Amino acid sequence: MLCLAGYELDRDRAELRGPDGEAIKLRSKSFDMLWLFASRAGRVLGKQELIEAIWPNVRISENGLFQCIREIRAALGDENHALLRLVPGRGYVLDAEVTNRPGPEAAGREPGANLAAPPTIAVRPLTVPVDAALWAGMAAHVGERLADGLAKIERIRVIAPPPGAPVPSLDVGVAADFVVSGELHRSGGKWEARARMTATATGEVRWSGSATVPSEEGDPGLQQSRLAAGLGHPLALRINALQNSGAWMQGGGEDELPASHARVVIEQATAIINQTTRERFSVAQQMLEKALADRPDDVDLMAALAGHMLRGTQTAWYDHADTDTVENRARALLERAMQAKPYYIPVLEAYCRLLTMAGQLPETLIACGRMLSFDPWNGIALFHLGIAQTRQGRFEEALASFKRADTFDTPSFARWTWLLGAGMIYMLTERYEEALPWLERSLAVTPGTGRTHFALAVAHHQLGRSEEAKAAFAEGLGLRPGSTTHNVPLPKKNGSPVFLAAFDRYVQVLVQLGLPEN
Repeated sequence: MLCLAGYELDRDRAELRGPDGEAIKLRSKSFDMLWLFASRAGRVLGKQELIEAIWPNVRISENGLFQCIREIRAALGDENHALLRLVPGRGYVLDAEVTNRPGPEAAGREPGANLAAPPTIAVRPLTVPVDAALWAGMAAHVGERLADGLAKIERIRVIAPPPGAPVPSLDVGVAADFVVSGELHRSGGKWEARARMTATATGEVRWSGSATVPSEEGDPGLQQSRLAAGLGHPLALRINALQNSGAWMQGGGEDELPASHARVVIEQATAIINQTTRERFSVAQQMLEKALADRPDDVDLMAALAGHMLRGTQTAWYDHADTDTVENRARALLERAMQAKPYYIPVLEAYCRLLTMAGQLPETLIACGRMLSFDPWNGIALFHLGIAQTRQGRFEEALASFKRADTFDTPSFARWTWLLGAGMIYMLTERYEEALPWLERSLAVTPGTGRTHFALAVAHHQLGRSEEAKAAFAEGLGLRPGSTTHNVPLPKKNGSPVFLAAFDRYVQVLVQLGLPEN
């Protein structure tokens, strides 16, 4: 907890309490902003800095910022603006003494554990073999991108010592709780980056991973981005899992993370995303249902099953009459999961999907931004962000979101989604030749999705390639029997007129190819 002016700010409970101990209601963004001010008391924070920290990767007006400022001042009884002061031309500053206090959950933990301040991670430069000095520049850029990405993650502090410098430690006034170190190799036409995160107090390796990209005739910037993301994405997931398990600063093994049996079931179910068939989809759901029945309070299984069911409604694997029942059950599972772990990436991922399907587009933008604040390399969050922007008619912003996901290419099993997303933007803006390579790349990853074949059929038809269009359409209809003009388009709820008009043009081409209206 952080304490200021007689108030207690409890991060674990997401609660502000007054001098009398009573909770004071604050919206989540206002709470996050107050925590940011309190953790940087005495420092002026600019408007843009606040917006980027509280609404990462989301475009909002300054009005949203001012609403939070007003709510914070009202909650603190700061009518005279003496606590949260405006510094003209610079921003705002919290002018109060702030102290740390362990929360109630700290009972029984090791003395001296730093419970209120966020843990600090030192990112060391990647090393190269002694006989490969020419690779040093590549290693330095990958390490810098990794450190920059980690620095965007909420609830951790990142320091990046320059090459050759010692890891900061308590004896020089800066404590690094964890160190990320690694090396870069090149062989067999590939770059391979390896890294690990080690607890400085015990030397325990809390995470290790590797990433590879082709090294021949590639764009160095793209190679660096994908190597950094290939390390950063799983590391961000690990950090988030540890933070949500209570094992972050205490050490501990696999039993603090998702149960091994649950992880195996979820990984097997996830595998159906590639080469999907209705039969495999049903088998995966049965696996998740059985696992959840055995462990009814497992948040990972709740999130996995809810996301699976929502994906099934999107791909029309359920009977139309059952769709509402499926969505309601998925929502109920997610509500339980969100109550247990509101900052947990698997839960936020499924929640983003739910909001997208429900047409709650502004809420989707915020939820996806929240997810990216815990994993800035998360392509699934960027995909849902792009879908929401698409339905708002913000096509160029959506294309940028999909292309950003492709720049990171993580998680790899989901890459077909943002490839399809980019292809669809080119389709909706009638740039059919540009759509083709994106759609073909998507099909090369996951040929079992009818939606991509339909899009390819439209592109070929508009380019005058009738035979290719007919073949792609037939393939799509075979993969999605029962497709009609009602279940092929993206959901129209709350869609902008620009989006609706563009998608109507797209659907009319499918009707010309033989898509039934009922």
